[in-house]
Amino acid sequence: MTHYNSAHDDYGTDAEDSVSAATTDTDTGANATTEAETEANAEAEATTPDTNATEHAARIETQAIHAGQSPDRDTGAVMPPIYANSTYVQDAPGEDRGYEYSRTGNPTRTALEDNLAALEGGAHGRAFASGMAAINTVLNLLEAGDHVIAGDDVYGGTYRLFREVYEDYDLSFSFVDTTDTGTVEAAVRPETALIWVETPTNPLMQINDIAALADLAHDADALCAVDNTFATPYLQRPLAFGADIVSHSLTKYLGGHSDVVGGALVTDNDALDEQLGFYQNSVGATPDPFTCFLVLRGTKTLPVRMDRHTANAQTLAERLAAHPAVEQVYYPGLANHPSHDLAAEQMDAFGGMLSFELDATLDQTSTFVSETTVFALAESLGGVESLIEQPATMTHASIPRDERLAAGLTDGLVRASVGTEHVNDLWADLEAALDAALA
Repeated sequence: MTHYNSAHDDYGTDAEDSVSAATTDTDTGANATTEAETEANAEAEATTPDTNATEHAARIETQAIHAGQSPDRDTGAVMPPIYANSTYVQDAPGEDRGYEYSRTGNPTRTALEDNLAALEGGAHGRAFASGMAAINTVLNLLEAGDHVIAGDDVYGGTYRLFREVYEDYDLSFSFVDTTDTGTVEAAVRPETALIWVETPTNPLMQINDIAALADLAHDADALCAVDNTFATPYLQRPLAFGADIVSHSLTKYLGGHSDVVGGALVTDNDALDEQLGFYQNSVGATPDPFTCFLVLRGTKTLPVRMDRHTANAQTLAERLAAHPAVEQVYYPGLANHPSHDLAAEQMDAFGGMLSFELDATLDQTSTFVSETTVFALAESLGGVESLIEQPATMTHASIPRDERLAAGLTDGLVRASVGTEHVNDLWADLEAALDAALA
């Protein structure tokens, strides 16, 4: 699917200058300038014409490759170095060159954080050791007695964190149909401090109205945080719709190759970022520099990968919808999806995730997902290889069965992360597995 469209052509952010202006972010340690050099550079810049005023804002395809990064000034290395350091020399006691200890900050991590902020159109990015560490950091902002509203088909790991960890710390949670803003509004309490949004949701691919939910949150003096893992900033940018925080599992599409585990938070709010940074440093769930390097490699190809993921998923969704063994397909790119129009307004394309429901028992569905050979039976998503799983026994097994069924997560539900393989090979694999499981 060709992805240069009006939404991306108009893309501009507070961080759009980072393609050219972020050159100093990784110039620390051996590359740090002396005070004299800084003064000389400032004098040179004062006499250099400002060409940024006439240049167009970098589009997201360009941001993905360049934002937060520049060639190493000493060696000319195109990719930012992997700064495998735990500590940094100080010029005098208390006088560092921007970094003092790698839990607090690392130049490779800074490059990644700036890149992610630019892609989301935010001012600040924070990277974490996992997506769950990022979500946990958002909950660190809350206090005992606070109330959180989340979707009733939220990711199982998020549900577990909310229910089995933070309820013990006197936070309360309401899991409701967040596609119905009236239902969300009815769930708001005086103590509501956060509305947690997934869109598309995991695994039913429901679409939530970010702008409407952000307005509800702000009317209640609460925060609105959006997990943008499924869509990625290439397809959807929640800050532009009023969200306060965007969350990501870097393990998924942003890393893109199933070889890293990481998370991120992006915000436009300076005070909020300061709080997130405090918890990031204090708790210490930060990624190592090699992970940051790998995710930076991944973001460079995010646009081209997402185009292929989306094209393949659209084709498979249409073919599955016509298959007699499939009762329902959940993919916002289908015209009969209940939130297709909202998805078309809120997203630039519909992404590489889809779910479908078989007319099958739990055991038959288990057989089906075990019979595929191109689709790998595995949790996670967003890599170049296609993955398939059964939510009832895998990603959402932590949700009690009665709650799972009430939320529409049936025994016959299958979730697929559609990769970048040839679509006809993927379809042949699904057809053969259906025949084997349901014959």
